[in-house]
Amino acid sequence: MGIVFYLATEGAERGFGLNFDILETNLFNLVIIIAVLFYFGRQFLGTILSQRQARISEAIQEAEQRVTAAATQLAEAQQNLAQAQDEAKKIRANAEATAERLKTEILAKGEAEIARIQETAAADLSTEQDRAIAELRQRVATLALAKVEAHLKDHLDDSIQGELIDRSIARIGG
Repeated sequence: MGIVFYLATEGAERGFGLNFDILETNLFNLVIIIAVLFYFGRQFLGTILSQRQARISEAIQEAEQRVTAAATQLAEAQQNLAQAQDEAKKIRANAEATAERLKTEILAKGEAEIARIQETAAADLSTEQDRAIAELRQRVATLALAKVEAHLKDHLDDSIQGELIDRSIARIGG
């Protein structure tokens, strides 16, 4: 940079120098500045650009690795989902089979209990009916005996009683 400054200031006295009049020498100054920037900045910009290119390449490789890892994880997750769905189907089928079996057992137990209750009710009814019939027979017999006794008291005198006794003895003894 020192050389450029020297040429611009002291070289102007000897016939070479920079003319800072924008209207007269704008194009010439731009060419000189671009040449200086190209000469001194080429290595600097090349280093920056190569570093940037290396970072971009690394970022692309990392992104590709992440995509590959994500695809692998997605495949594993899909496989796990399929296994979980199969397991859920098996569990649901087992639950439905168990529910059906329990339903059948409960219905069978209910029917057996109903049959037992009906048998008990029928037995109780039969027993109650037999008891009622026995009680009615006993009452009828009691009433019949009372009526017969009343009839006999009214119509039975000493002569008829003697006759009955004789007949009864004849039957027994001959």
